[in-house]
Amino acid sequence: MDVSYGEAYRMNRAEARRRLVQSFTQTRSLAAAARKWHTSRAVVRKWVRRYRQHGLRGLEDASRRPRHSPNQTRPELEQVVAQARKDTGYGRKRLAWLLRTTRDIQLSPDTIRHVLKRLGYTGRTTPRQALYPAHWAWETKRPFSLMQVDTKDILDRGTLGSRRWTHLIRQGLPRYQWTGLEARTRLRFLAYSRELSVTNGIAFMVLVMLHLRANGVRGRVVWQTDWGSEFGGSDPGRISELQQKYYLPLGATLARYPKGRKGYNGRVERSHRTDDEELYIPCLLDIKDDAGLLRKAAAWLYYYNLKRPHQGIGMRGLSPAQRLQWRRKHKWSRNLPLLPPVLLETISTDLAVKTGNDVLTLYTCALSASST
Repeated sequence: MDVSYGEAYRMNRAEARRRLVQSFTQTRSLAAAARKWHTSRAVVRKWVRRYRQHGLRGLEDASRRPRHSPNQTRPELEQVVAQARKDTGYGRKRLAWLLRTTRDIQLSPDTIRHVLKRLGYTGRTTPRQALYPAHWAWETKRPFSLMQVDTKDILDRGTLGSRRWTHLIRQGLPRYQWTGLEARTRLRFLAYSRELSVTNGIAFMVLVMLHLRANGVRGRVVWQTDWGSEFGGSDPGRISELQQKYYLPLGATLARYPKGRKGYNGRVERSHRTDDEELYIPCLLDIKDDAGLLRKAAAWLYYYNLKRPHQGIGMRGLSPAQRLQWRRKHKWSRNLPLLPPVLLETISTDLAVKTGNDVLTLYTCALSASST
């Protein structure tokens, strides 16, 4: 059977090299061995020389690592990177930012990636389920044209652990977090409730939209949500009613992403994991009542919107508020990122959705007063 060296190499590298050397030994001709195995004389010459120098051991794969690496990171710096990784669990970009800002150590994210690989950090210990790309977020050109909106059930024993889970129940703290995330800059607005209801959903939308309008945001805002009952569920009639009666008068449009495609709201979904890691897990046991939760959440939201660096697409390590400053042609108020979290039940009872009361009276009056 006429087999080329390349075919034999793909099956067994060491055996292909041994047969190549054997052919040369029999023919004593580089050209003849090369013709027989459909390869070049340079390849035959290379492995014959290796065999003569090291025997069969020379036909094994050799390390490609250079003998000297003068630019390799010093061992003491590698230990600093390893300790920072152990303490924070950060990825390479955030580790580079942390070391630069706290210890004045200038290491690029790629260098940190190589260091972590050498030290055995090959990836996440618990891989996240892959999400479909949030195409609307990436394609959005104008800030505040798209809000990714979702509710988070904080009472998750698998995430919080039994101790925090029990603490939340015993203290009677609100169970649900409402999140609205501006898709381009990742600016967020939060609220809390004890129940998931359409009334609370409308209250959250009205609260955020009034804040946006009062701080200079103009134009239509798409509120992209899942199929939860708090946003109308899967009833087309109910969704149309909410759209016409509550969303459109405020310049908002209620939109849904396809069922099972959470990636369309991938940025707000990802922010929930950040809430767990940087708010609830470290701070929940110190929160004793609703007021304490709102204070802690307000401080966390201030840090998230104004100080915390983001490494996502287009963010370049900036905070959402810093990212907003790039859009200087828009006349937005400095208070735009500063809407404090509230307990929705304290305001949603005034909406009285089922009675047909006009929940937009306040907004209508505000517009009338501004026009006069």
